[in-house]
Amino acid sequence: MAKEAQATEEKTEEKQDQQDSAQQDSKKQAQAVEFSEVEQTGSAGAGTSIDVLLDMSVPITAVIDKTEMPVQQFLQLGPGSVLKLDKPVDTPVDLYLKNVRFATATVVVLDDRFAVRIKEILGTDAPANQPMEQSAAN
Repeated sequence: MAKEAQATEEKTEEKQDQQDSAQQDSKKQAQAVEFSEVEQTGSAGAGTSIDVLLDMSVPITAVIDKTEMPVQQFLQLGPGSVLKLDKPVDTPVDLYLKNVRFATATVVVLDDRFAVRIKEILGTDAPANQPMEQSAAN
């Protein structure tokens, strides 16, 4: 009986090995997939797709100037501290759209709030169109 049990066990192991081998082979084989064709229906919302973009808001940043100071001096700052900037008052500020400089402007006051009046829109090939970190340091 021990021989029969051993033979049955060996057959079971052999079947398991064959199944494992078959599974591995099926994973390696490429299978053809049929894709259904899509109907072309005019333009894909040509009139409405731009409308979605026109309603979006984008962050615009006005940068007056950038300065550096020792950490010790920074830690001494508090309410009423004044940071002197190198840029003269009449120098235009830089306007950034998503960290890319796109215009220059002057600071004005409008209804008791700061505002900027755009002086120049920069072209995309302008050398001044640097990321905010680099251009603001100049």
